Formats: sequence, C-alpha cells, structure tokens
Amino acid sequence: ILLAETSRDDPSFQSVLSAISDKYITFIKDGAFDVRRGRERLVQQFKTISLEGFGCEKLKAGISAAGALVFYVDETQKRAIDHFSGIETYSLSNYLLIDDVSCRNLELLQNLRNGSKKGTLLSVLDQTVTSMGGRMLRQWLRYPLLDPEKIRLRMDAVAEVRNSPGIRQALRESLKSVYDLERLGSRISMGHANARDLLALRRSLEKLPDIMTGLERLNSGYYHFAGDTAPLYDLAALIKRAIREDARPVINEGGIIKTGYLAELDELISISQNGKDWLARLEVKEKEATGINSLKVRYNKVFGYYIEVSRVHSEKIPPHYIRKQTLVNAERYITDELKQFESKVLGAEDKRALLEYRLFNEIRQQVQKNNKDVQVLARFIARVDCLLNLAEIAVHNDFNRPDINTDGQIVIEDGRHPVVEKMITGERFVPNSIRMDNEQNQVLIITGPNMAGKSTVLRQVAILVIMAQMGCFVPVRKASLSITDRIFTRVGALDNLSQGQSTFMVEMQETANILNNATENSLIIMDEIGRGTSTFDGLSIAWAVAEYLHDFRGKGVKTLFATHYHELTELARSKDRVKNFNIAVKEWGEEIIFLRKLVNGGTNRSYGIQVARLAGIPGPVIQRARKILIDIEKQDHGSIISSNSRRRSESQGKRHVQMDLFRRPEQVLIEKLQKIDIARTRPVDALNFLNELHEKAKELEPV
Repeated sequence: ILLAETSRDDPSFQSVLSAISDKYITFIKDGAFDVRRGRERLVQQFKTISLEGFGCEKLKAGISAAGALVFYVDETQKRAIDHFSGIETYSLSNYLLIDDVSCRNLELLQNLRNGSKKGTLLSVLDQTVTSMGGRMLRQWLRYPLLDPEKIRLRMDAVAEVRNSPGIRQALRESLKSVYDLERLGSRISMGHANARDLLALRRSLEKLPDIMTGLERLNSGYYHFAGDTAPLYDLAALIKRAIREDARPVINEGGIIKTGYLAELDELISISQNGKDWLARLEVKEKEATGINSLKVRYNKVFGYYIEVSRVHSEKIPPHYIRKQTLVNAERYITDELKQFESKVLGAEDKRALLEYRLFNEIRQQVQKNNKDVQVLARFIARVDCLLNLAEIAVHNDFNRPDINTDGQIVIEDGRHPVVEKMITGERFVPNSIRMDNEQNQVLIITGPNMAGKSTVLRQVAILVIMAQMGCFVPVRKASLSITDRIFTRVGALDNLSQGQSTFMVEMQETANILNNATENSLIIMDEIGRGTSTFDGLSIAWAVAEYLHDFRGKGVKTLFATHYHELTELARSKDRVKNFNIAVKEWGEEIIFLRKLVNGGTNRSYGIQVARLAGIPGPVIQRARKILIDIEKQDHGSIISSNSRRRSESQGKRHVQMDLFRRPEQVLIEKLQKIDIARTRPVDALNFLNELHEKAKELEPV
C-alpha cells in the first residue's frame, strides 16, 4: 500500500493505519500523487497522447494512484517496465458490493476462528488446477457480477462443460501442466527470469495445442481465445531449441545453452569437454611415470589445476614438478604442460560463460517482446480454469443452475449451506426453503433457540446469492434469485478495545453502516441486534431498526432478521411485508431435538436452559435456573426479590426505561388505569378500554 508521506501524521488516516500492518505500507513523497504529473507519467508509459482510451481521463483519484505506482516502480526497479502497457478501470456499479465486515461474517475467504481458508466458501468452491485460476476465482467470489446477461453467459459456459465430462476432465488434466504464467510474465518483464523460468514457460506453451483443440469443441464465447497463438508457439520453439533441460538457475556461469544453437559456442564447449578427457589421460600418464598410484589431478577456483601427491611419496617427485602449495599430508604441484592446458581451458570456460550469458539475454529479450501475448494467454487460461472448476464442483456437490431475475424475488427450494453441509459429521444436512419479495415477504423475523440453525439459514441465503451472481451453480433443488446490489450482515460482534470501542458500539456502528448505505435492491442479514445493552434498550433498537427496514424509502429492503426478542413477532400485525418464521424444535420430556427446519410462524420460547444443559453447565445451576424461570413466569415476586430491592424500587420516583421482569400482572392494569385521560376519552374508546382491562383481568390468578 502506497501512501503520501504527510498521511503518516494525518489524524484522518490514523484509524486506517492502525488497522493495517506496517509491513504492508510504504510512504512516498507527496509529489508522487500529483494528478498532473501522474497523468504525464501514465501517458509517457503507455505511449499515448491521452488516457481517454483507457476510460480514466477524468478519474483524478485513479490517475493520482496509478501515477504514484509508476513513480514507485521507476524508483525501486531502475529499469523499463514495458509490460505495464495499459490500465483497466473498474466501476463498483458493475459488481455486487460486499463490505469487509460481511465478507468476514460470511466467511467467504477466511474463517472467523483463525483466519485460514479452511471452512470458508472459497475452500468449497476452489478446485482450480492453476495458480492463475485460483486468484481469478477469488476475485470472482469477492466481486460478483450485477449484469444479469453476463451472469447468464458465465453460467452457460459452466453448464456446457458440466454436461461434457470428457472434455472437462481432459482440459483440466492439460491445465495441470501449465505454470503460473502471470508470475512468469512479471519476472520476464522485470528482467528477473532465469533459464528455469523460460523452461517453465516453454512447457506451459507446449500444452497450448492440446488445450486449444479441446476448447474448439465448445460453443461458449468464453472458451474462444481472442489472442494470437502463433507468436507463442514461436517462443516455445525458440526456448526448446536454445535452453538445456538441465539448465542451471544461475545465468552467468554457463551450462544454459544447448549444443547446436551456435557454432562458436559449440567449439568452446568442445574444448571444455575434451579438456576433461585430457586431464584423465594426464593423470594416468603421471601415475605410470612416477609410480605413485594415489596421484590425482584436481582443480579449485583459488589455485586452478594442480597435481596432488601424498607427502609419503615426496622422494618420487620428478624434478620438472613445480611446488604450488604445501598441505599437512600432501603437496600440490604444477607442470608447464598443465599450465598451458589451464590457460587454454579456463579461457574457453570464461568465454563460454560470457557467450552463454549474452545469448540468454538475447533470448530473454525476445521473450519480453512477446510478454503481452503471454499475459493475455494467462488471463484466458485463468478464466477457462475457473469455468471448468465451477462445473467440477457443481457435479461433485450436486449444485443446480438457478434462474436469475430482476423482479426482486428470492425463491429457494431445498437450499443448503455449501460449507456447513461439508463440515458436519454424523448427521444429514437439513435443506430449507425460503421466499422473499418486495410485496409480501420482505422482512422475515426468524425466532428460535440457540443452536437451532437460525444463523445457518441467514448466511445460507446470502451465500447462495453471492454464488449465483459470480456465475456459480448453487446447492438447491430449484432457485430463482433476484439481482442484489449490496449484501450487508450484522452478525455477532467483537469489541475493538484498541479504538476504545465496546462490543455494543461495534454492533451499532455496523448497524449504522447498513441503514445509511443500503438500497431497495440490497439484501440485509441481521443476526441478533441490541444484545449488548439493557433488555428494554436492545428491544427498542431492534424494533426500530426492523420498522425502518420495512419502511425504507417507501419501498423497504429485503431483510432476514434473527432475534431472541419474541416481541418483534408483533411487527407482523402492523407491517404488511413482515412475516414470522421460526426454526422448529421437538420437545421430548426435558430434552429438545433440533429439527433444523424453517417453518411459518413465530415462537415465544428460546429453550435457553435446555441449550445451557447441552453446553455442559453444571446440574445445580440448571436446576436453579429452572426454578427461577418458573418463578418469573408466575411473577412470584417474593421468591426472587429481597425486601431491600423492593424498598429500593418503591423509592425510585421515576423508573428508568428498563424492562422489569418481576412486575406483577396486576401492576400492569394499575399503570394503564393511571395513564388514561378520562376527560379526553370518548365513550366508545372507554368501552373498548374497559373490555381490554376485563380480558386481562380474567388472565390473573385469584388472590
């Protein structure tokens, strides 16, 4: 991440800087972000007279950022970056927006437990066979499409290879041999590629005929390569003719270029190779001449070529041997004949290394000239890999193609959570059906106990929408999904103590973000809200938020609202597009069985004590909780509240706005009578009020 130097001390950047590790941030001088200079850099880099052709002539912030990037690369690489030959603009209006909070809550790329890929949607969807395909799939998942026609075309391409298993498997097998062309292209363009990189490029390009032959049998335009393959085949032929299969990774020591590529090099190689034979013959000759069988002819970079003899044979050394070095147990010698040979061979070795280095650079430069073709191929291979991958996972996971609509309806029949169904063991995943629209089923209030599966249902709907809009088939029996422009989630909460933010503050900030940025085409997931404060405050906030989402801009916004505030089910009485659902459970004595099924209607029970028992809460605590619950439900004031707390309650002149769980039912009637304004009450209203009091009084136990 590149930032201007002055942003280091800018208060408006502090929250951003604190959230990002220092290792990802580089500060550069402010002038690098100047728009005018940035435009000049880009025009010079792309060799154009304007940026109109790239669609960014008027995007000042984009020009500033791209210009700063070119400046940074120029400063750090100190070399031409010819491969940077264009710029592509992205408009957020073309993609389904998923903010970072929702991406985290839905566990699209990283799980909430340890931040790894395991247990994420990506882990289920990613069976790509190339590195390029894996990166592109991640991008598709993070930025699903908005255009219905583009989504359908992508699904058409997936469907075609889903129904052609032979072609699909053959293509995937061929793609497994393709190296990371994007990374190779980057190394080539920066002049960092070594011989092994070029060999990897050649082996990848040699798979191209098989890949193209397989793709010719498919009809979708996504499988038609728009680039020119001829230069790529020529590159593969050049590298095959020039680079040895066992080429060294170091490019300036020789051992890279094949024999037969250049006659001059062949001659130098011959001298080097013949020299080895000559040394072997010399060693045999000297052993016979001296009678020293342990005599050896050796070489090192410090002393060059020498004859090594053990010191026990020193009396056998001929007079023409010249002592070069004395060791503890041996002596090293040279001869005039060996010196002449050394001069000839080492000269040839040096010349060979220099010549091979020059030839390799010429080959690398030729590859650089065609690097744009390599990058075009890399993106094409990545796309093909992604489409084949989506077809593969659709087959192996029983995913089906959803219909895409623009009428606001989300209809899912027997939908499954793609990650949860993979993770659970020992039980069958229970599919659920759901319907949302803008006329009758817009805000769904979902109640039910913890562990019943509310969160799974909520996340499942959001995930299926994301999968569909990235062009993926989905785990359903049947589905019709409306185009969604943004997905928001308010799920759980973590405090941010470093910023002085409590769990409740984080929850409220996330809620504020949703209410301020949602549109009538958004999908909102609210999994509990208002739990981090007092009961009455939390209920009030949850109620107001649900009402706001129903009344949003006079149209409302599709919302799944899970809650333990059973009072919210009353909203369905006053709001036409609010509907109540609950996750069914079955009671078996004191046990509960989670049926995991979403059914119509609300529930007024949370089964919290039963869930606590399942979690391992000690028996005495469970027994005491049951007794307290019975007392509360009976409004048994005496068994719960001490006389001190009663006196304290009576001394309060004005109650705080707080739900009193221990208030007597008759107290409610008294308060209603105290609040009514007799003078302003019409006779008919008085009769209705009296009837209401009469009905409530019949519910009271006799004193």
